[in-house]
Amino acid sequence: MSGRIIEVNQRKVQVLERGSGAPLLYLHGFADVHSVKENWLPFHEKLTERSRVIAPAHPGCAGTDENKDIENVEDVVFHYLEVLDALKLVQFDLVGSCVGGWIAAEFAVRHPEKIRNLVLIGAPGLFVEGALIGDVFMMAQPEYGSSYASLREMLFAGCDQVNALDMFPDGKGELEDEVRRYQMLRLSSRIGFKPPYFYNYSLRNRLHRVTSPTLVLWGEKDNFVPRSHGETYAKRIPGAELTIVHGAGHSAHVERPEETARLILEFLSR
Repeated sequence: MSGRIIEVNQRKVQVLERGSGAPLLYLHGFADVHSVKENWLPFHEKLTERSRVIAPAHPGCAGTDENKDIENVEDVVFHYLEVLDALKLVQFDLVGSCVGGWIAAEFAVRHPEKIRNLVLIGAPGLFVEGALIGDVFMMAQPEYGSSYASLREMLFAGCDQVNALDMFPDGKGELEDEVRRYQMLRLSSRIGFKPPYFYNYSLRNRLHRVTSPTLVLWGEKDNFVPRSHGETYAKRIPGAELTIVHGAGHSAHVERPEETARLILEFLSR
């Protein structure tokens, strides 16, 4: 197991940490560290060149204990308040991808004073009329007993990309990766499966509470969370800017790691 284990309210939380400089809290999504891979991806490595990147695994994911109190995204936010207390983090940059982006947005509207800069990458969490979020749980069921092509198509720009095949191979992959994938889907089902599906209706009208500079990054070919959700985040968060990562799907940080990291680091340096 990579990283270290911290104690949070009598539960274990696995944390990866690397780099120096201003603290940057990274919250992961489906195609990511903790949810598939054990250690940093090239995207995270790039961020560590200029920030102290801290990446905890969500409750029940990787080496983090399950938290049976979690029934909705509000409970996850409260969990992270306790994690921040344990890490002694008072103010930090916050970057969230996919489900981690939703958690980051929910955190930002409740505790804006803690966040210096906010970055959301392909974040669900909003209700946008006429733009439904894709059913990742349906796509996580293998077609013909072994093919995950539809899941790769949802989370990446194409189902045959090398990094997509590495993270979500047909048949059985590495056992540890398979366990992490299952854990992430299980947590996501607790906060996003039952209606409302992957959104909190109230979040849309709370985004005005975000006070930090905000960058919204969206893959040009996101087949999981439609671009109109990114446009809504950018419109509703005061002063937020939306940047499209061309050629990328939902997992822009995996598909275009150098470009995505560069956009974030340039934003943070401003």
